[in-house]
Amino acid sequence: MSIFSNLFGRPTPLKRTIFFVFADGIIFLISIYFSYALKFGLTLQNPYLQHGIIVKTIILFLVVKYIIFFRFRLYQFTWSFVGLSDLYNILKASTLSFVVIVVFYFLGYNYVLTGLPKSVILSDYFITFILVGFLRISKRLYLEIFSPGRAIHGKKTLIIGAGGEGEMILRDLRKNNFRNYYPVGILDDDKRKWGFYIHNTPVLGEVQQLEKMIKKFEVETVFIADHSLSLKTTREIYTRARESGISDIKIVPRLYSVTNVEITVKKLEDIRIEDLINRQEIQVEIGKIHHFLSGKKIMITGAAGSIGSEICRQISLFNPAQVILFEIDETEIFFLERKLKESFPEIADKIVAVIGDVRDTDKVHRVFSRYRPDIVFHAAAYKHVPLLEFNPEEAIKVNLQGTFKLCEVATQYGVRKFINISTDKAVKPASVMGASKRLGEYIARAFNDEKQTQFISVRFGNVLGSRGSVVPIFLEQLSRGGPITVTHEDMRRYFMTIPEAVTLVLQAALIGKGGEIMVLDMGEPVYIKQLAEELIRLHGFEPGKEIEIQYTGIRPGEKIFEEILTAEEGTKNTAHERVFIANVSNDFSLREIREIIQQSDRILEEQEDRAKLKRFLLDIVNKKLKYQ
Repeated sequence: MSIFSNLFGRPTPLKRTIFFVFADGIIFLISIYFSYALKFGLTLQNPYLQHGIIVKTIILFLVVKYIIFFRFRLYQFTWSFVGLSDLYNILKASTLSFVVIVVFYFLGYNYVLTGLPKSVILSDYFITFILVGFLRISKRLYLEIFSPGRAIHGKKTLIIGAGGEGEMILRDLRKNNFRNYYPVGILDDDKRKWGFYIHNTPVLGEVQQLEKMIKKFEVETVFIADHSLSLKTTREIYTRARESGISDIKIVPRLYSVTNVEITVKKLEDIRIEDLINRQEIQVEIGKIHHFLSGKKIMITGAAGSIGSEICRQISLFNPAQVILFEIDETEIFFLERKLKESFPEIADKIVAVIGDVRDTDKVHRVFSRYRPDIVFHAAAYKHVPLLEFNPEEAIKVNLQGTFKLCEVATQYGVRKFINISTDKAVKPASVMGASKRLGEYIARAFNDEKQTQFISVRFGNVLGSRGSVVPIFLEQLSRGGPITVTHEDMRRYFMTIPEAVTLVLQAALIGKGGEIMVLDMGEPVYIKQLAEELIRLHGFEPGKEIEIQYTGIRPGEKIFEEILTAEEGTKNTAHERVFIANVSNDFSLREIREIIQQSDRILEEQEDRAKLKRFLLDIVNKKLKYQ
């Protein structure tokens, strides 16, 4: 029984491949038979066929088709998610097979294929494409049209947007028999769509009718499925839905709208308050990023962190060969792995979770040796400025020594690109965190001269919504009725949402050729006081009256304003308007870097006090920076 269940139970990529290779073989034989039958009749009784030509045809056609079908990766797909792009791929493979057979026919006609009618080749081309295409799309047809049971069990859902994204979500809801969400209608400002039905769901009218429809249909959930909506409109929808009693509001992540990835309900995200603040339009070269990441083995250190987890989500959109999640926190990586596999079932078998510490050289070696990543995104770091002021030894171990060990191992195992995530706090560093990250940039530049690995650092400011950042803290304070605490009235920071920052990180990684410190355009700096006031208003309160703002004073290691660049550095433009290259005139050689690492080992062994450890970091950095 166990052997039977192993063979025919839960589907796996290997089982799927074996099944379709076998099924395609049957289709190829059927296609050849009917192609001859169209010419000679169903019995194939014709003296013209007495020279073994059918056997030769079978051998030639099967060899050519299997080689080309494997070349076009027609056996690497998820049956439930077959789309037009997959059918187009089948069309290309079938057409190329037809062309190869035609060429072979004319070149080898007198030697091998004497007696093969030309009409058989043409008929076989059309029959093969139709049958192979139908087999691939059959499961999706069954799930979406013929699947039994349409019981209404899910939450009553109103969808904003009757375009392609809304259609894909409706299709996914139907396929899952509306178990979790049941669409009661669609709102869209395009008058031409009013009164029509999309997958049996009516387009009820314009977005202005939101409150009316929520009340009429007793709506419990709102899906915003239109990426073209402006920030102002999105904020209005969010505010009006919240005021109507809707707490479950989901949105299509912006990057999904410009990729070929199928949008499903699992890929929707809860709309976050930070997405409605200072949101910027980010345009990137999606096609080039896809080519850069597709088919590559990609490792992300600090995978379960705020930035690392978003990197994992975004690269999963681009069909990587493997995604290696490297993280010290077992609980967070457990949930991240599960979430990624649920959101991206088409690459679930390619996601690998590894519990490990960047400080553990032996473990890092084993991981690189086993998985041989092509690209590494290094996001593992300690980042909280005040905490590191009191724990500088941890900054040295992780941000400095951990980065060095990873870079060293990356060169040994032939990593193509190593992207080091840096920060604006590395500019004119006044804190332990900033100095350790600045040294991380120097380490990456020093290793760039070794072998073939391209090392790139990407520097950006604060991200809205990351763990420990101001927005989650403000939201927690708001939930308690205030007050909201701000360190200083003049405190300013560069801000960007996590998805926006990571999208530009991917663009910078694409552009970088090795040795650069890439700088992201974070827009205009934002006063923390103004950010707090905007959050208060979004929750329907009046700043200073209903919710008080208190100033607590600057914390250790903090600055009023953090620069992205120094005046001495300046920037050079790149092919992208939001990504720049810092002009860094000073460097450490790899020999000097190794000496610094040895010094850090000694100073940690001597268990020096916090002041000496901080001075050690700042003295090293300041020796190399001209402005000091």
